[in-house]
Amino acid sequence: MSGTANPLRQGLVEDRSPEPCTVVIFGASGDLTKRKLVPALFSLFTERLLPPSFAVVGYARKAMSDDDFRAEMHEWCKKFARHKPTDDQWARFAPCLSYQTGDYEDPEAYAGLKARLAAIDTERGISGNRIFYLSTPPATFPIAVQRLAESGLTDRRGNDKFTRVIIEKPFGTDLDSARALNAHCRSYLREDQIYRIDHYLGKETVQNLMVFRFGNALFEPLWNNRFVDHVQITGAEAIGIEGRGGYFDLAGIVRDMVQNHLFQVLCLTAMEPPVSLAGDDLRDEKVKVLKALRPIPEGRFDDFTVRGQYRAGSVAGKPVPSYQDELGVNAGSTTETFVALKLFIDNWRWAGVPFYLRSGKALPKKVTEVALVFKDTPHRLFGERSVSEPNVLAIRIQPDEGISVRFGSKVPGNTLDIHPVNMEFRYGTSFGAEPPEAYERLQLDCMLGDQALYTRADEVEASWRWISRLHHAWAQRSSGEVPRYEAGSWGPDEADLLLRRDGHVWRRP
Repeated sequence: MSGTANPLRQGLVEDRSPEPCTVVIFGASGDLTKRKLVPALFSLFTERLLPPSFAVVGYARKAMSDDDFRAEMHEWCKKFARHKPTDDQWARFAPCLSYQTGDYEDPEAYAGLKARLAAIDTERGISGNRIFYLSTPPATFPIAVQRLAESGLTDRRGNDKFTRVIIEKPFGTDLDSARALNAHCRSYLREDQIYRIDHYLGKETVQNLMVFRFGNALFEPLWNNRFVDHVQITGAEAIGIEGRGGYFDLAGIVRDMVQNHLFQVLCLTAMEPPVSLAGDDLRDEKVKVLKALRPIPEGRFDDFTVRGQYRAGSVAGKPVPSYQDELGVNAGSTTETFVALKLFIDNWRWAGVPFYLRSGKALPKKVTEVALVFKDTPHRLFGERSVSEPNVLAIRIQPDEGISVRFGSKVPGNTLDIHPVNMEFRYGTSFGAEPPEAYERLQLDCMLGDQALYTRADEVEASWRWISRLHHAWAQRSSGEVPRYEAGSWGPDEADLLLRRDGHVWRRP
C-alpha cells in the first residue's frame, strides 16, 4: 500500500507472545510438514510471533542429519511459506531446526528423543515446554500417545511446564473408533493436553463467521428462522483424488470432508452466542448444534441424502479419469466422491429451516462458502418487475476470502425494473494484507494454550454419531449403485432434485 497505513487495520492486535517451547513434529518427512507446518512456523517467526527461545524437532523413521533437514525445509519454505525466506531470515531460523530419527513404536527411540530434548532445552533456554504434533498415519496415533506417556515426555504433574499433543485428522473413522481413541488418549493425557486439529477452524473467514454474526447488530437479528428460508454450505474441490486412492476409497467424501470441515462450518453458522471466547464456552455451543441435528428417519435416507461418484470428464480443460480408473481404487467401488445432505437443526432459532450441505471431488472449481438465502418479501409491491431472486448473504471461506450480499436494486431508467446486485467485501483489498495460513493460527494457539479452535472429545463423538448412522444405512442397501456425474459438473442430477423438491436451487458459487 505504498507506505500509507490502511485505516481498516488501525487498532488491530498484532502480537501474542507464547512461552519458550519446543515443537516436535512426528511425521517430519511427510507432505504436511513440508507444505504446511514448517512453512507456517517460519512465517510466524518472520512476524516475530514466536518466543525468542524456540525449537523445532522433526521426528520420523527416515534417516537424516540436522543439516539435511534444514536444507530440505529451506526449499519447502521457499515454495510454500507465506513469507518467503531471505538469506538473513533463514540464517536466524535454521538453528531452531533439528532432526531425530526414530520409530513410532520403539521405546528406546523415545528415550533417545527425551535425551535430545533435554539437550535442546539447555542449549536454547527452553525449560521443558513441549508440543508434540502427530502428523502421522492415524494408525500410529494410539501407540505414539502411549509411548510418549510411558517415556515420561507428557508427565507435567507437580511443575509449571506444559506438554500438549496435537492430533491430526481423521480422529476415528466412525463413532466406535472415535470413542475408543478418545478413551485411549485420556488414559494417558488430560483433556487440556489434547488438541484435536481441524485446519478449517484456523481459516480467517471461518473465524470471521463469529465476528460477522456476534460483532454486528445489523445481522444477528436476521440470523434465524423468521427471516432465513434455507442455508447452503458448499465445500467443492476441482481436483480428483490424485493418487490417494488407497486412502480415499476407504474414507469417502463424507469422512474426508463433511464429518470434520463442513460440520465445523455448520456449527459456527448455526450456534448460539457463546458466553465468552474461552475454549470450553465456544465448544459448548458447537456441541449443542450437533446434538440438535435431527436424525434421519429410518427408511428415508434417500429423501435426505444423495451420493455420487465421478466418471471421466474434464475440469478447467484438463481431462480427469473416471474414479473407477484411479490408482488404488477397488474394482466396482461404491465409495462416494460427492454427497449432498438435507439437515434440520431442532432448536428455537432454526426450527423448520433446511440446511443443505454438499461436497465433492472433480467439481468445476475449488470453493467453500456459506450462503444464507432469505425469505421473500411478504408482499411484492412492484409486481412483475419485482426481483425474482431472493436476498442472499454469502461468506466465501476459500478462495478469495470475503463476504457478499445480494439484494434488489432499481435499474437506471424511467421504469421501476428491479435487478439483483451484489455488494462485496474482500479481505485482500480491504485490509491490504494476506490473511495468515490456518496452520499459523492453530500452531500459535496451541503454544498459547488456547483450545477454542480445536475440537473437544464430546464434539468429535457427537459429529460421528450422526455420520455413522448415515454410513450404516448406506451399507445396508440392497443395491450398491451410486449415481454417476461427469467430472467438471456440479454433481449428479439427484443432488439438484434434492433441492427442487423444496422449491430451491443450488447456488453457483
